[in-house]
Amino acid sequence: MPSTAKAAEVYDFRRPTTLAREHSRVLELALETFARQWGTQLTAKVRVRSQVTFEYVLMHTYDEYAASLPSTTAMVLLAVEGQESKAVLQLPTTAALSWFSHMLGGTGAHSESERKFTQIEQSLLRKLMADAIDDLRYSFGPLLANDIVVDSIHHNSQFAQAAATSELMIVASFTVQVGERSAQTTLAIPADILLGQLGAANPVVALVDAAELLLTQVSHVPVEVSLQFPEKRVRPSDILALAVGDLISLGHAGHKPLDIAVDGHTLARAAVGATGARLACVITDIQEKN
Repeated sequence: MPSTAKAAEVYDFRRPTTLAREHSRVLELALETFARQWGTQLTAKVRVRSQVTFEYVLMHTYDEYAASLPSTTAMVLLAVEGQESKAVLQLPTTAALSWFSHMLGGTGAHSESERKFTQIEQSLLRKLMADAIDDLRYSFGPLLANDIVVDSIHHNSQFAQAAATSELMIVASFTVQVGERSAQTTLAIPADILLGQLGAANPVVALVDAAELLLTQVSHVPVEVSLQFPEKRVRPSDILALAVGDLISLGHAGHKPLDIAVDGHTLARAAVGATGARLACVITDIQEKN
């Protein structure tokens, strides 16, 4: 019988730093758009069918993010205008070497392990990253107003100091499929760059205001209101015996008010009247229900 146990995710209650649900959803939409755009760009540049799939987005300190990466990997540092800290686009070196092979007319196959890029390979990677930055700007829109450029390329995750160890980073994970090869890549952006814009674009509402906001919202929801005669009970035999031209007596006197109902629930009674050339009703009684 297969095991149904799920992997436990470690949570540090001393540092409960997480993204607000509203902010997380906005970032997910932007990152899904980025994944689609980046996949299209890779297909055009690498000349092999490519697909990028967004996996998840979390908030980590830079130290935690760097510790989660392989010791040897390609880390492209992205300089952000007006910020000392840098964003990071990380990908396995072997995946990048395979992309370069396709770009230069090869099959994408290579037997080399992780190594530093040559000058030509660095130029190719910078071009690919410049295109990815364009996709990033398009996908994030006003959330990423600062200008971004490729700063440097590193091959050791422990030595690439993009930010202070305790600085919060918004980290997104992607699966990049190029031809038959797939690779896990990550994008890390200093949280300060995005959180201020997220607050303006989609502010988080305090819980103390929830009841008032709910009441305000409900009071503006359109509902169907009907003016109707009270219900009349009849026997099934009377219904089955109906024919064209038959009349059903409602037993409702002309001076008695009609029911005002919302979604089948009677809320008030009203007398039939008119306002100008239009029919109208005047509420005569409210049916209060606990």
